[in-house]
Amino acid sequence: MPRDVPVSNGNLLVNFDLSYRIRDIYFPWIGQENHTRGQEFRLGVWVDGRFSWMGAGWKKDIRYLDDSLVTDVLLENEELGLELRCRDAVDSQLDVYVRRLEAFDLTGKARDVRLFFSHDFHLHGHELSDTAFFDPRTRAIVHYKHNRYFLANCCAGGRTAADYFSCSVKDAPGRRASWRDAESGELDGNAVAWGVAESTIGVRLVVPPGGSDTAFHWLAAGTCYDEVAALSERVAKHTPLGLIERTTSYWRAWVSKEPRPVCDLPASVTDIFCRSLLVLRSQIDNRGAIIAANDSDIVRFGGDTYSYMWGRDGAFVAVALETAGYGELCRRFFTFCSEALSEGGYLFQHYYPDGTIASNWHAWVLDGKEVLPIQEDSTALLLWALWIHYEHSNDIEFIRPLYEKFVLESADFLMAYRDAETGLPTPSYDLWEERYGVHAYTVAAVISGLRAAASFARVFQDDSRAASYDEAAARMARAIDEHLYHPGLGRYARSGYRTADGYELDEVIDVSLLGLVTLHAMPAKGERMVATVDAIRQELSLCTPIGGVARYQNDRYQRDEDVPADLPGNPWFISTLWLGEYEIEKAETLEELRAAIPYLEWCVKNALPSGVLAEQVHPLGGDPLSVSPLTWSHSAFVWAVTAYADKYRALQAAT
Repeated sequence: MPRDVPVSNGNLLVNFDLSYRIRDIYFPWIGQENHTRGQEFRLGVWVDGRFSWMGAGWKKDIRYLDDSLVTDVLLENEELGLELRCRDAVDSQLDVYVRRLEAFDLTGKARDVRLFFSHDFHLHGHELSDTAFFDPRTRAIVHYKHNRYFLANCCAGGRTAADYFSCSVKDAPGRRASWRDAESGELDGNAVAWGVAESTIGVRLVVPPGGSDTAFHWLAAGTCYDEVAALSERVAKHTPLGLIERTTSYWRAWVSKEPRPVCDLPASVTDIFCRSLLVLRSQIDNRGAIIAANDSDIVRFGGDTYSYMWGRDGAFVAVALETAGYGELCRRFFTFCSEALSEGGYLFQHYYPDGTIASNWHAWVLDGKEVLPIQEDSTALLLWALWIHYEHSNDIEFIRPLYEKFVLESADFLMAYRDAETGLPTPSYDLWEERYGVHAYTVAAVISGLRAAASFARVFQDDSRAASYDEAAARMARAIDEHLYHPGLGRYARSGYRTADGYELDEVIDVSLLGLVTLHAMPAKGERMVATVDAIRQELSLCTPIGGVARYQNDRYQRDEDVPADLPGNPWFISTLWLGEYEIEKAETLEELRAAIPYLEWCVKNALPSGVLAEQVHPLGGDPLSVSPLTWSHSAFVWAVTAYADKYRALQAAT
């Protein structure tokens, strides 16, 4: 189930699902330790003797406040005659999640309302050896294991702590979890539980006829008891409402730091542009790692997640933020990548937010031969992104320590990792992490990376290296035409597989071929490129009510059984945006430029009500598929909008 509204401050990230249930809590690194393992933290409502858990039976409108990482949630239960209006935030300064809930009567009668919050922690990512206890000093529940502590509390009506609490263990034969007792409207006050511990707290509201009453719930995160106890005091000092209000103000100041793109784009597009910037920030760890996605629901598809730093995804996020005016976020990311770089000058597939190597999905041996388990485009794209950062910042002091350690080591790897005969890169895994070969997209990325390295070399007056890198990039660009063009199909091929006689070409049409233009390896209006783009449009555009663009023919990833066989695959946000970016790149008039707008509007139409973009959507129903939010989707949207605005201004100036 998609994570509809993440809230974060770069240390603490809380995700909600589409039923407004907390499902992920990451701390102290964004994306590394999920202290729920995707299990739900229940929200229960007892009203005049009747009870309902949040889920079925509730109408939900889950959004954000405008220009903020604070939620704006409306929940209604007709059977209970009750409406809840909620705000959720992770404080901009403290590692505290806080929620405001205002209960409205819809019946015209006075109501006895009790709200219950259950906590199903799996500290350090597993449920064993947890402890939950009622702390008489803070009058809160504290969950802890080793060096991870969470303090949970709630209040209402001028009171400063919960009215009800219970610590118990999770449901199993012979055991009864505390949340089940909440269904009676009471809790037993059990003060400690250990092992597979869980807890529930509750608060009582007095709602007048046609009126409302307000409650607050919060979780403080720390590495020891003293930290969370001190945070509890600071919550009391600032008040939960005060934390929400200052966090709302902070994010509105953050997102308005730079003016919105000035051009003729619809307001709905610029709204998602601002939302994308905020979502991107929510997925970035304060130590520099840019995480691909923190939706733990993907675990059910193979026992792994997207909660890693991919060089490729991170590079695109960094470029999007840079072009939007948020380059200060990129410095820590590039430093992170420099420190993660292997001794060979390349990055592995992905990394944990603490900089250690994460799980690798690529084999080290193919056909009995040792291979590097890498996607070469990741290393190359980081050089490309770093140069864009320098172009915008002119911060030579930042680049200086990275030149020898990162730029030269990466570029020299790209130079060495080439076929001596053809000049093309040696085989690696493709950007979709599925095939091993020589891929057009990877070649385009390497060309961009080498050109970036050459530009850096000229800055540091390293002229011989600059010439060498430029020459290799130029030879590679010529080799695309020589070795990756399919004369029978009249277009470029997505991949080639080395044989004694050259390259055996993969005839499957793939949207990643657009990287030849967006990464400036090939001219947008070259005859061969135009034919390639025409084939992408014809074969990958979905003729369904949902529309959009698939990745490649017969894409099976996350494909449901009800999808007709004649559809190439699910529409992806990045695929659709790449076609829009091509229109921007080739436009020579404002009229031609506006051909990109429908691709941006498709993203707006298929975003969740919160403005969150998934990885892909169902081609028939439009439901989000795979992870949500995906930083790559949001970065592609930001990049496309800034590219459109830049081109718009340039074309206006030329008329």
